[in-house]
Parts: sequence; structure tokens; C-alpha cells
Amino acid sequence: MRDGQERISEIEEIDDNHFLTSIDTPIRKDAFLIDDDIKIELIEKKFKDIMEILGLDLTDDSLKDTPKRVAKMYVKEVFSGLSPENKPAITLFDNKYKFKEMLVEKEVAVYSYCEHHFVPIIGKAHVGYFSNGKVVGLSKINRIVEYFSKRPQVQERLTVQIAEELKKALQTEDVAVIIEANHLCVASRGVKDVNSSTVTSSYHGKFLNNEIRNEFLRYVYDGNK
Repeated sequence: MRDGQERISEIEEIDDNHFLTSIDTPIRKDAFLIDDDIKIELIEKKFKDIMEILGLDLTDDSLKDTPKRVAKMYVKEVFSGLSPENKPAITLFDNKYKFKEMLVEKEVAVYSYCEHHFVPIIGKAHVGYFSNGKVVGLSKINRIVEYFSKRPQVQERLTVQIAEELKKALQTEDVAVIIEANHLCVASRGVKDVNSSTVTSSYHGKFLNNEIRNEFLRYVYDGNK
């Protein structure tokens, strides 16, 4: 297995080659004028059409309820992060322990969907921050990652959205986020490369300092030897 310094070099090289024109998910202004039940009903009909066009027999017991299952999954589960109502509430607490060092939460599960082919992106996020006098429950970091993951995404945007939300929630610029993920649009179709993965990062505040950034990367990767 590669050592931590090799991994650090790889992260920095990949990070230098990624850029975004916008961090906002492209959502229409009228996206929330239809309630969830109606969305499910409409998607069910559309997905039934897709299945029938593909030649599937929807009278079969195994397939007849698939359009409704897919519709509910889209609205209530895998794309629930599109709705602002599902955004996690964040409560901050005083940093009573006066902990001034870097806090790192590793390997937060990432389950998202590629917006180009609507197939899964599966990976993990690593988050680091320095307290600005306030701390947040660790589970809330997971909730923020989950919320932005549950929408059609590109990994670069997802990484930046999580970082920006953490900066606002934690009231500090000193935030770092790395996402490592496998894209099924690469593994299951097209080039069909099952071995490659994608790494993206977003560094802010103190993490722009090379020494601190490298310390964060060592916490993340040296422990995985």
C-alpha cells in the first residue's frame, strides 16, 4: 500500500486540476410548487412509460409495482436532498474544553447519484475543522454530507457544497473536505473501469497552509495503512 506522502501528492495533483463554474445545484425556481405525493404520482407514470418502451411486461408480479417503488425512492430517499425542508438543523455548543487543535472526522459515507446518467456515486468523505469557539455534534457532520449527497450531483460540486455549508454551520473558515468515490457511470457502462476512483478536495482558512493541510492528509491516510 502507498505511504501517506504519496497519497498527499496525488490529492494535491488532482485538486489542482478541478474547478467549478457554480456550486449551486441547478434547480428550477418552481421546483417546490408540487407536493411530494403529486411528484410521486407523476414520476410513477413516467417511469412506467420507460419500462413499457423497453419492452418489459408490467403485468408480471415482479415488475408491476416497480414504477411506484422507483418514484417513492426518487422523491423520499435518493433525491430528498433537493428539498430545503430536509436540510438538517444545526445546533452549536460552546467549546468548553477549549480544544484548539484540528478535529477530523474520517470515512463519512457518501451515497449520491451522477447527474449525467443517474447511476450511483459511492464513496466516503473526510472532514476537518478548527473550532472558532463553537463545536457541533459529530452526527451533524454526517447529516450535512448526507443532505448534499442526496441529489443528482457531480463530485466536484458536492465537495464544495459540503465545505461551504460546514463553514456556515461552524461559523469558521477553517474547514477541509476530501471525497473519494467510485462512479458507476464509469464502472458499469462506457469504459467499464471498475478499479478507478475519483478524489476531490476543498480547503479553506488554515487548511490553505501547506503544513496544516499535510497534517490533515496524514490523519486521513496514514491511519489507513
